[in-house]
Amino acid sequence: MDDNTMRLAMSLAEIVTRNTYNIVSTKITLIREKKKVEEQQAAYEDIINSLLQDKIDLERLAGEYKDMYEKITISEKDIEQLQNTVQQLFKQFSNLPGMNEAGPLLALINKDTIKTMQLLGFNFKEAIGEPLTEACAGAIKRSLGSNTSSKNKSKK
Repeated sequence: MDDNTMRLAMSLAEIVTRNTYNIVSTKITLIREKKKVEEQQAAYEDIINSLLQDKIDLERLAGEYKDMYEKITISEKDIEQLQNTVQQLFKQFSNLPGMNEAGPLLALINKDTIKTMQLLGFNFKEAIGEPLTEACAGAIKRSLGSNTSSKNKSKK
């Protein structure tokens, strides 16, 4: 579990235990023993405000969990687009050696396989997307670096 997931889990545990049924029941019992109506009203308002704050905190946590989920999950629409794009790439490069054996690779890019791998904890975006991003960034930097050095040489 990464640090962010651990932080969210700890926050959730804290919120859940903060106002359990037993704690709220005990508070209500103590409130009923108070003589002044104003004290009772203030105590009830404290309970209500605390519960409302818990609701807000839980909604925030749910949003953070959803964001984490969306970062690692590929939707069915995205899977279809990925499969179509890869099919088109294989068609374009089918005349190259070894590309006629792309069938098994293409078969791996389907909804069932990708969803199953995601359920097992595989993060496609991290495993494939980040290295591709780094490779592209490196290629661009090398390209710009070689152009810059050749320009500097021609100016001298």
